[in-house]
Amino acid sequence: MAKSRSKAKSATPGRRKSAAKPAVKTADRQALAAALHSGGAQAAQVFAYRESKRSRRAAAVKKHARAAREKVAAEAALPEGLLAGSAGVLVAEGDSWFDYPFYDVLKILDDDYGYEIQAVAHRGDPIETIAYGGGQLEDFARCLERVLRSGAMPKAILLSGGGNDVAGEVFAMLINHRLSPSPGLNARILEGVLEQRIRLAFVTILSAVTQLCRQYLGRPVPVVVHGYDYPVPDGRGFLGGFGALPGPWFEPGFREKGYADLGERIDLAAQLIDRFNVMIKEMSALPEFAHVHYIDLRNTLSNTPGTYRTWWGNEMHPTRRGFDAVTARFATAIANLP
Repeated sequence: MAKSRSKAKSATPGRRKSAAKPAVKTADRQALAAALHSGGAQAAQVFAYRESKRSRRAAAVKKHARAAREKVAAEAALPEGLLAGSAGVLVAEGDSWFDYPFYDVLKILDDDYGYEIQAVAHRGDPIETIAYGGGQLEDFARCLERVLRSGAMPKAILLSGGGNDVAGEVFAMLINHRLSPSPGLNARILEGVLEQRIRLAFVTILSAVTQLCRQYLGRPVPVVVHGYDYPVPDGRGFLGGFGALPGPWFEPGFREKGYADLGERIDLAAQLIDRFNVMIKEMSALPEFAHVHYIDLRNTLSNTPGTYRTWWGNEMHPTRRGFDAVTARFATAIANLP
């Protein structure tokens, strides 16, 4: 399967070149400007709303100052190990890679790397829900307030999203039938989903997060975004995906469109992930996002038949060993932030 991945990668430069062309079109630039404005407007609305809540909270804190002093005194008497410091504070927003049962990137950054985590991630959320739903953004503002009340400054903001926007029920429409005159990924539909819906949603949420940091902290905070690694569409969902359990996310679409061979499915999934990563990398390189840092997670996990189950717990999520490897990439990127 290394050969199939290299084929997918060799095609990437060509797609990168063609994907860059629409960015210079006036209509695309206007769409990006609208997304940036929308994010800023959402941030301003949330900040104004939270300002009234902060005032009410400040009054409550003042009223209970005596109890707070007693609490501080009690904490001072705790064993030193319970009050140990941290490697820094991270504020996170995103999907199931940040909110997965038993283990995920954030849990491992906390337990194994010593970071304090403030998170509003919610498994299953598409990036459009994160960008336009409103709930996560207000909760993100609450996280910033908690960090500031602790006297700390966020070391970085982590954003995970987009996987749910190309998987599940939507996936089948991204591929043509195997017996059609043009089998494989449907280039036009994929471009619309990636370059319009997902990219503009990312631009909106990044603009909102950046604006909130400016309002709370007076400056942007480094933001870390990531692509995904090459999955294996073998039909496995969470704990098997039986009944109400989530998944599988790719196999039903492949089966519907006539793709039965696992190797062929792996190749097409790799092409999809390559296109997704190109979009995320180019989006993070926009002049407005000089503080945004992209992590390329491809080839962190194996998608080779015979070994992939060691790394992939199901079609979309790593095993514990896989999450360990992915989190190590995050930890390195965070440690190297300016």
